Amino acid sequence: MSVGAPALWRIPAGTPCWVELATADETSARQFYRELFGWDFHVKRDPATANRRYAIALHDDLQVAGLYQAARDQPTGWSVHLAVNSTATTAEWVEHLGGALTLGPVEIPGRGSILHAVDPSGAPVVFWQPPQDWYFPEGRPGTFSGTDLNTHDGAGADNFYCRLFGFSSRQIGRDDIDYAEWRLGRDPVIYRYVMDPRSQGTVPPHWMIYFHADPARGADALAGHALMLGGSVVTEPFDTPYGRTAVLADPGGSVFSIIDHSRPVDTGVGRAEVDDPYDD
Repeated sequence: MSVGAPALWRIPAGTPCWVELATADETSARQFYRELFGWDFHVKRDPATANRRYAIALHDDLQVAGLYQAARDQPTGWSVHLAVNSTATTAEWVEHLGGALTLGPVEIPGRGSILHAVDPSGAPVVFWQPPQDWYFPEGRPGTFSGTDLNTHDGAGADNFYCRLFGFSSRQIGRDDIDYAEWRLGRDPVIYRYVMDPRSQGTVPPHWMIYFHADPARGADALAGHALMLGGSVVTEPFDTPYGRTAVLADPGGSVFSIIDHSRPVDTGVGRAEVDDPYDD
């Protein structure tokens, strides 16, 4: 979980620069997130999606996320895009470091170039070479707050991403939790968590996306609102050193987290309920 601040410069390579939802019901998903976060949507034509539409979520007229209709055989859920300076060079390094390419690099008119891959730990990841003037807002209610990579192979994930982007890695979890913080210089960028071994084979590696909860409402009220909108509360709100957080799912079952950074509590770093929401 990273505490994001509004980006005012070119996004450094390795930094999350976009989040995207593949959903089985794009219309229902738009309604849910509109009511939950106050997002508006600009829908444009996109021949690559199942219904040939791509919805860009707007918050205060700023682009904060993308939503699209998934194909029948396509997994649904939230994904994160990591910024790169060159998708072509990144593709070479992904394969060199033991990852696998699944799509691209593909040029998107007016939107840069994109590359889909699976990292050596088995997590799908998207690399994006955004336009020079790309701005990804953070640090305000209803926008991206941070992401955790939840994996069964911490060492493999550390080696891949730290070599690819020059991250430094340090353990921040309790003694019984393998929870690492990846940094660029002094700045936390991504967090990596090793899931409970009992979940191996049932819970695949995945990214947990966090959105800022409005401190005026709080995580508890926002979780209750999600429930009223037809979503579900996967993990009830609880306190962390980063703020009060909860794990939610939209009506289509896509899991994400919310966090109110105005309420940090020093309870120890790392919580399996957030990093592995499917753990019993």
